[in-house]
Amino acid sequence: MTLDQRTPAAARRLAGAPISWGVCEVPGWGRQLPPERVLSEMAALGLTATELGPLGYLPLEPGALKARLAEFGLRLVGGFVPLVLHEENLESARANADEIAATLRAAGAEVFVAAAVMDADWSAPRPLDEHQLNIMAANLAEIAALAAGHDLTFALHPHAGTLVESATDVERLLGMTDVGWCLDTGHLLIGGGDPVAFVRDHPDRVAHVHLKDVDAAVAARYRAGELTLMGAVQAGLFRPLGRGDAGIAQVLDELDAHEYERWLVLEQDAAITGAEPPVGSGPMLDVQASIDFVCDTAPRRERARR
Repeated sequence: MTLDQRTPAAARRLAGAPISWGVCEVPGWGRQLPPERVLSEMAALGLTATELGPLGYLPLEPGALKARLAEFGLRLVGGFVPLVLHEENLESARANADEIAATLRAAGAEVFVAAAVMDADWSAPRPLDEHQLNIMAANLAEIAALAAGHDLTFALHPHAGTLVESATDVERLLGMTDVGWCLDTGHLLIGGGDPVAFVRDHPDRVAHVHLKDVDAAVAARYRAGELTLMGAVQAGLFRPLGRGDAGIAQVLDELDAHEYERWLVLEQDAAITGAEPPVGSGPMLDVQASIDFVCDTAPRRERARR
């Protein structure tokens, strides 16, 4: 059953993301399926909104971007933007953020999602000293203000392979900043955090949500250094919603309890390293399973809110 055949209450906040089809900004990630296939499969599932995907995957001229998405009945939610934020000279990152924020807003987006990377090549993160952490906290505030100047909601994204990866990183930055966060259920669990506790303890910091589920045993192997992120993905790190250990049902309960009304972006980080899967199979079926889980659990949440 497609999303547009579901109840309006279950459908209204769900959005897609190209990463669920293996389209990712991390260098060397794997096969990048063409936009025509990804967007058409989103539309076939009944999704009406999507995040941008890697910069350059879709047109970056706002008019062309809106027109491209409109071909498939989609609108733009926001974009994921990797930035170098721990260096004193913010000029390059600021200029990059300003250009992307202007594009996002002109194309109708609402959210600016930022990840703090070591460098543009996504090199392995190195621990920051206290001075660098203070620089990053100040720079996060500046980029958040820049996004707000474009009428965008800023959300800091904890992410494997970045400078905000572990549960310790998350707690430290929560205490050093007052910026909004992207609740990414999968990456929080990968870093050793508890997605349910994040919502319960910091509901006012949740500015945006990425829903993904994770196999905790594979995540533990990644944290222990037994697997690279790509190796972990290929070992089944990410699972359709409800089939992993991220407590997605409880996360949704907590979000409802705190009256979160913004987007829920369905993300299951996929990496396609072999032949292109047949149309209508592979990634599309996993996204369908996640839609089914969210919609099938919605009536219980709706009853609890009455």
